[in-house]
Amino acid sequence: MQNNAPSLPRIPEYITVHLGRPDSPAENVTVSFPDYIKNVASSEIYPTWPTAALQANIYAQTSFALNRVFTEWYRSRGYDFDITNSTAYDQSFVPGRDIFEPISRIVDEQFNSYVRRGNRVEPLFTAYCDGREVQCDGLEQFGTVPLAEQGLSALEILRTFYGNDVNIVSNVPVDNVGPSYPGTPLRRGDNSNEVLQLQLRLNRISRNYPAIPKVFPVNGLYGQSTEDAVRAFQRTFGLSEDGIVGQATWYRIAYIYASVKRLSELNSEGLSLADIPNQFPGSLRQGDSGIYVRKLQYFLAVAGAFIEAIRPISITGAYDQQTTDAVRDLQAYAGLQQDGITGVQTWRALYNIYLGIITSGAELEG
Repeated sequence: MQNNAPSLPRIPEYITVHLGRPDSPAENVTVSFPDYIKNVASSEIYPTWPTAALQANIYAQTSFALNRVFTEWYRSRGYDFDITNSTAYDQSFVPGRDIFEPISRIVDEQFNSYVRRGNRVEPLFTAYCDGREVQCDGLEQFGTVPLAEQGLSALEILRTFYGNDVNIVSNVPVDNVGPSYPGTPLRRGDNSNEVLQLQLRLNRISRNYPAIPKVFPVNGLYGQSTEDAVRAFQRTFGLSEDGIVGQATWYRIAYIYASVKRLSELNSEGLSLADIPNQFPGSLRQGDSGIYVRKLQYFLAVAGAFIEAIRPISITGAYDQQTTDAVRDLQAYAGLQQDGITGVQTWRALYNIYLGIITSGAELEG
């Protein structure tokens, strides 16, 4: 059984490619994700290029594809594939082509890494072009060669084209990524992370479409406020106005959300940790690191900005002494055991404080 699409990016085991333009009656092929990247790279760049140039291009090609999967760019529009092989829309993919050994080796080393901007969550939509016949605002493939010859690293090359705030996320888990739709319609009385995600997305969409009322509170419970927003969304976008989020409404919301946030554009508004539904990852403690620690630190930073009893904290991704101390502050404030470990009670108490702050209309920086 496939898992629902994650709130945080993962590397898909497989990717389905449409062999033509999106609306063309062409064949779909499903291949492993590393094999897809090897094919794209072998189709678009030269194996004789310097290693750093190859690495930079492959990071860009990987991030581009992951953005399509993560945003469900095609599936949210009713297609049964993840990406096309039309270079007018996506990347070149030639079924059955030979794979160059230097490219194969580099892909094996870095296929589970992607490019992101700053502290944003989603894989950056790494737009690129060849830089000879076509110029663009993103990476220019032939332009990576002289930069590599000057001694720049792959990350330095990427920053030359995308800006100094981009970085590389490595060792991303590989999983059987499936569709995000929960499988059954969401309706009044439901209480889940999927409802919370729905509420967060509707509230962001309402900034561009003010006829859609804000959901309050944002707590994962499908109440009257959520139903009113769903009905307004359905009315606005010509869907059956029943206040129930079936598959058509779910994916229309996903598509409009990605559009208003420009998630599949180089100048994306981006997804922050605040946009990600609350999912408790298990116990966190000093010495841990990763995206969930960053999420914990983000919640603590927001709480510390408004609650004097919780000390300020930096978002580093490492559960260090400052994080332990801030967790103890939070636990004291919430009347919990002050052990500095983030268990389920501490996580929920912190998240409820965070939600109370952001739904009160407080202005957050960043």
